[in-house]
Amino acid sequence: MSVIPKIRGKRLDFIKYKKRYLEESILELFEYYPVIAVLGARQVGKSTLIDNLFDNELHQIVFDPVIDIGNAREDPEFFLQNIRCPAFLDEVQYAPELLGTIKRRVDKEKKNGMYILSGSQNLSVLKSISESLAGRVSILNLWPMTRRELEEEEKPSFLRQWVLENNDEIENLPKPPVLPVLPLIWRGGYPGIIEFPDRLIPGYWQSYLQTYIERDIRTVANIGSLQTFGNFMGLLAALSGQEINHMQLGRELGIDRKTALAWTEIAQATYQWISIPAFSRNAVKKIAGKSKGYFTDTGFICYLQRIGSPEALQNHPLKGSLFETYIIMEIVKSFQDWPISPNLYHFRTYSGAEVDLILELNGVLYPIEIKMKSNPSKRDVKGFESFKACFPTENIRKGLLICSSETIQPLSEEVIAVPWTLL
Repeated sequence: MSVIPKIRGKRLDFIKYKKRYLEESILELFEYYPVIAVLGARQVGKSTLIDNLFDNELHQIVFDPVIDIGNAREDPEFFLQNIRCPAFLDEVQYAPELLGTIKRRVDKEKKNGMYILSGSQNLSVLKSISESLAGRVSILNLWPMTRRELEEEEKPSFLRQWVLENNDEIENLPKPPVLPVLPLIWRGGYPGIIEFPDRLIPGYWQSYLQTYIERDIRTVANIGSLQTFGNFMGLLAALSGQEINHMQLGRELGIDRKTALAWTEIAQATYQWISIPAFSRNAVKKIAGKSKGYFTDTGFICYLQRIGSPEALQNHPLKGSLFETYIIMEIVKSFQDWPISPNLYHFRTYSGAEVDLILELNGVLYPIEIKMKSNPSKRDVKGFESFKACFPTENIRKGLLICSSETIQPLSEEVIAVPWTLL
């Protein structure tokens, strides 16, 4: 019988715990799977989440890239014999030898709620988990915190209503809060800095970058110059929200295209980067086919670009792309508690018409444009018309413009402008 404790809100010694979207999913899935894997970037709160959900009900072991904790790598069978279930195996990428042994024990015990695994990179661990524990594990991705999580706001987002409930009525929507977005962009969503004053944020990111490169990158890839990789991350941060040309990216750093592509994949494998493919259906050749990439946390971008305060963002040339990145990631993170996540695409023609994001769910396409401006107009959503013209047979819903307006505004019968705070 698996241990399914009630959700607890205990305060840790260093920060106040805030409820995460994944809580209910983890508790429910642990009833139906022998193994749960919670994956995400370093310091997004994986251990804190599990600790607060299960309090002291789990036998917890944190693995290390240097020290073989409990000889888990050398003798995984003996290691598992001497821990009680349910167990939480934290940073399991440092002890991948355990996965085959976990499979054998799960097959022998034939019960659910045995192990929770966590990891901060999926370059090898996700492949190992998928191969070793196929059919026995449920894999969940934990992202940095959303605005709703940070502010402990429990009302469902308009996006959930618009897509999952197929409801675009705006008459009964709550009045959106009016909030300054630049401080949220600058701080990002990592839970470790919730209670930090602004002056301590750059120091946090300096330590984070050093630890990320020294521990995560050194262990997952054979990179000759870690300093060059650090410079690569800074350049990649500046390109968030753009289609990536890896040949040009490599040229800037004195590396070849193949290396630039491999390093981008490492950033994605360590949850620092996501890639959104172009929507095409292979129907119209005039459509550009490159993927767009996004850094997963705008606070990290601001540090890498040496943006020292929220006020410095006001006139910064990256302000627009940072807003787009912030909104894209708020949308991506909101899917964590959806029963099924939509496919994500973007659209751009060689003539320049574009749609920032397209959600695809149940055969329906939901186009989304993102603008930082507070007074949107029809000129901001011309890409919707081009998108519909290119794909006249597709089931395309009303367009959504996410912006900095203070009220919901129908721009036409086919487009609704929505304040970003309703996400």
